[in-house]
Amino acid sequence: MPAAPRLSPADLAERLSELHPELTILGPSELTGRHAGEHPDNFAGGVMAQPGSSEAAAALVRWCADNSVAIVPQGGLTGLVGGNVSHAGEVILSSSRLNRILAIHADEMTVEVEAGVALETLQQAVAPHGLTTGIDLGSRGTATVGGMVSTNAGGILAFRNGVMRHQVLGLEAILPSGEIYSDMTRVVKVSAGPDLKHLFIGGEGAFGFVTKVVLKLEPLRPHRATAFIGVADAAAALSVIRHFRSLPAVTLEGAEMMWPRYIRDHAKLKNFDLSWLEDDAGALLIEVSAETVERATAALEEGLETLWEPADLKGGIIAQSLEQARRFWDIREDSGFYYADIPGAASFDISVPPTGLDAYVAGLHARLRAIDATYDAYVYGHIADGNLHITLIRRGPLMEAELLAVEGAVYFGVQEAGGSFSAEHGVGFEKRHGYETCISPEKRALARAIKQALDPKAMFNPGKVPFA
Repeated sequence: MPAAPRLSPADLAERLSELHPELTILGPSELTGRHAGEHPDNFAGGVMAQPGSSEAAAALVRWCADNSVAIVPQGGLTGLVGGNVSHAGEVILSSSRLNRILAIHADEMTVEVEAGVALETLQQAVAPHGLTTGIDLGSRGTATVGGMVSTNAGGILAFRNGVMRHQVLGLEAILPSGEIYSDMTRVVKVSAGPDLKHLFIGGEGAFGFVTKVVLKLEPLRPHRATAFIGVADAAAALSVIRHFRSLPAVTLEGAEMMWPRYIRDHAKLKNFDLSWLEDDAGALLIEVSAETVERATAALEEGLETLWEPADLKGGIIAQSLEQARRFWDIREDSGFYYADIPGAASFDISVPPTGLDAYVAGLHARLRAIDATYDAYVYGHIADGNLHITLIRRGPLMEAELLAVEGAVYFGVQEAGGSFSAEHGVGFEKRHGYETCISPEKRALARAIKQALDPKAMFNPGKVPFA
């Protein structure tokens, strides 16, 4: 029997418009001109469903399952690997109206939240209780909790608190069948068989649509001090990090390294004074908290004095105001500054054990120059957990053969060293070749088997990891 014709976006919008009273449908006209986030094809499907409740989301999924209509889950649209891209004939399932903070349990330091709540909104809501999230991202203003769960987001605090997988106590999700999977556990200790919530954490929407999450919280430490420190290499930076992590009554809140080309090009663009930094040095951005701002600042001053010769530091500057500290962080977090000059540049997100960073970066530059003597890359990232962001300094998109050669240079030896070709951005469709190259056949086969069991029609986020 021939397959049923694919419905147009306008037809889909019309059929879905009366499906459930808590389901808002946006058709092609409502999506036209709307900001599509990090990928221009995120709204290419042309029809978006915005459920206001889990029941409305379940009704939408059941209808799509019955009518063989594919679903593309979307959160804050901050994904960088094409995981939110949609096509005509597919329904975008957005968490934008699932935006309530359901309960703050201050005494137990947990929170129940709907998937569409932005990270920064959640941080602001729990701050009056003296609490904050155990995870933080530069895109905190737009990244949603559900999207962070689905990509197993990492960020600034992963070296201390782990990634999203370590923050989630429980969750609720809509299965591809339309059934509601509910496991809103609020405790850490659970030894009751396989912990199935982990199918949805890092699943990139392939196994279901996350609607609610229970997260751990941690104490808010507002008294902070921030410094830029010049370092010759990652080994020196790690010795600085180890020093500050060992101090009593001081907590390391951030440790971000920028290799020389990144820090110098970005500082020049932002008119940021680098006269304190020796030539050819990288920069380590450090932030610490303590019982007072004065104590935090003293810890940085004493640390610089103690480490100056043993770590062969190449300069240092401590922020003298909150505004100056924000300028420091802007150099790191406004990391897309280069796209104005190199639009479409190939970018990567890998991790290797921290002690292997210097050998990896040196090898990377050599491998890139072996492809093309003019090649160079911006390298920066969360050094304490070994997560590097790498951007080729060349306009894209590259021809397929050239891109594959660059991918080979970037991914070379990463898995064998105990790292990952994708650290925190996910796979989507843009990293498909990396997934199929770096992930073992056995692991890929198991992921496909789970996908087949939960979603036999492959209707949830088709064309994305784990791939049919």
